[in-house]
Amino acid sequence: MTSPSAEPGSSPTPLAQVVTEVLPTDQFSQYLLRARSEMFTVFLGLAAHVSQITMIFNEGRDMVLTSLISWSDDGLVLDFGASAEMNGKALKAGKLFCVTQLEKVKIQFILRGLTTVQVDGRPAFLAALPDSILRLQRREYYRLAAPVARPLVCRLQFPVVDAPSHLIEARVSDISVGGVCLVGLPLSLPLETDMELPGSTIELPDIGSIIASLRLCALAENASRSGIRTRRAGCEFVNLPRQMATLIQRYIFKTERERKSRESGLA
Repeated sequence: MTSPSAEPGSSPTPLAQVVTEVLPTDQFSQYLLRARSEMFTVFLGLAAHVSQITMIFNEGRDMVLTSLISWSDDGLVLDFGASAEMNGKALKAGKLFCVTQLEKVKIQFILRGLTTVQVDGRPAFLAALPDSILRLQRREYYRLAAPVARPLVCRLQFPVVDAPSHLIEARVSDISVGGVCLVGLPLSLPLETDMELPGSTIELPDIGSIIASLRLCALAENASRSGIRTRRAGCEFVNLPRQMATLIQRYIFKTERERKSRESGLA
C-alpha cells in the first residue's frame, strides 16, 4: 500500500497518519450508531460545522477532501474535491472510508459507491446512507506509550498440544481500550494472525489487573542493537468487559497526568 495522493494545494498525508485515522470498527462495535435518527443527528452537526471529511479509497492509495452538503432518506450529498482526477477515481471506487471530527469526537463511516448530482448548478457526490456511524471520543481510542520507567508486562497463556498451557511474558509497548502492542515475543512461538490467547493478564501499576482474551491482528519481526531478533504483535481485546476498559482508561489518565506534571516541573 502506498501513500494516498494529496489534492493540489494540500499537504501530503503520510500513510501512517491515514492508517491511524481509519479504525477497525469491530474493536469499537459498542460505539456504532445504527438508528437513522442518531445518524441524522450526526449529519446535522457535520453540516452545521462544515466539518472537513476525508474520503479514503483504493486501499489507502487515494483520498478526497469533502464536506457534507445535505442528507435525507435518499442518501448523502457531498462536495466535489479540488482535484478532478481524484473525483473521477472516487466515483469508480466501490468502498470509501470517511473520517472526520465533530467537536473533538471522531466520526467514521463507510460509503458503498458514489454517483453525481447537481447542486445549485455544480456537480456533487451522491451516496446511499451508510449502514452505521462510528462515533468515538478521543479518550476511547487514545493509545498510550507505556512508560519506560514503569514498564507494563503482559502474561500470555500460550496453548500447548497435549500439555498445560505455557506462560509467556512480553512487554507492552502501547495500550488503549481497543488493544495492545506487545514486543519481545520469541521467534520460536508459532504465532499466527487471528489467533486468540484467552486469559492474558496485564498488571496496571496502582490501578489493578486486566484479564482478557487477545486476538493477534498483525505480526512483525524486530532486531535489537545486539542483533537479537524477536517479534512484535498488534493485538485487540476480544469482548473486553466494561470494568476492564474503565481500568485502562484510569491508567491512561493517571499516566498522562503524571507525565504532564513532570514536564511542568510540578512533580
